[in-house]
Amino acid sequence: MTRHDRQADSGGIGIGALHCLLPEDRVKVADLPELGLLGHQEREFALGSGIETVSVYEDRATAGLAAEAVRGLGLPSGSAPDLLLLVSPRSPDVLLGSDVGRVQAESGLAGAFSFTVDGLGCTGSSAAWALARDLLIADPRRESAVIAHASRPTGADRVRYPVTVIGDGAYAMTMVRGGRPVLKAHRMESDGSFHDLFLVDYKSAPWYEWREECRSADRYRFDLAMHSRQRLSRLVDEVLEDAGVGKPDVAATLMQNVTAGAFDFYETLLGLPVHQVCRRHLAAYGHLGAMDVVLNLQQLLDEDGLRRGDHVLVLNNSPVAAWAASLWEI
Repeated sequence: MTRHDRQADSGGIGIGALHCLLPEDRVKVADLPELGLLGHQEREFALGSGIETVSVYEDRATAGLAAEAVRGLGLPSGSAPDLLLLVSPRSPDVLLGSDVGRVQAESGLAGAFSFTVDGLGCTGSSAAWALARDLLIADPRRESAVIAHASRPTGADRVRYPVTVIGDGAYAMTMVRGGRPVLKAHRMESDGSFHDLFLVDYKSAPWYEWREECRSADRYRFDLAMHSRQRLSRLVDEVLEDAGVGKPDVAATLMQNVTAGAFDFYETLLGLPVHQVCRRHLAAYGHLGAMDVVLNLQQLLDEDGLRRGDHVLVLNNSPVAAWAASLWEI
């Protein structure tokens, strides 16, 4: 799926092209091989998450998927972007080497300066498009930036208790001068006190034995949820104030796809309905990490239900305690 947006006549920074890569194969959550090894609580969580199937790529490296997504943008030859931002995967393909370097080499972006946006989990995509916008504004000689990401599970297991169930996919997008939709306002925050809430002891076992550990499910469900309630509620108010619009002016609200219960939680908290495209993608593909909000935004734009000047609010947060709110103008 690829989208090339019309160029605007304004000087804002927005989306130039967007391409999402999804596998043809999907597996029912009830058929995941690890399900029979889970305890009752973990099994019931997975089956009750609102995820029916997860998208699966067999034996694909995350950097290779991200590079394929970049090539899928179909960028014109001779118009290399100035920047390449790789939103980090859950685990790198190599240690010491450079995954973003591989993406740059395999996608043919020889002229771009490449680096990785790391340590923010799902919120990395929101941070990346805000950073790309700011870097373009900071240097008038820069014209465009490519952002890429691929979602794969950390080890063999896809059930990430008590968070979600992981699917596979990749995306790439460009931020350009005069692109649409325009990134009108953005706010983000993080809290380092949750840095070790989730971990994988990767040094003591081969990758197929890696297991993600949540040090305290209660801390995730209650402490982090309370922080998310307070932070996102305030960030939304601040972003809307920055743009000079109110909640009634928001045509659609999108967020990352984690569980069906999370949608209900934030709808009640914010008084804004989460667009149905998020629930559809959650059920069909599972949680795609930092790709979720990009896939949701692409589908929303492709459905053609929005008009020029409409505002779309995109929320994003992650278990490493990072939160972001972005307002796009169509």
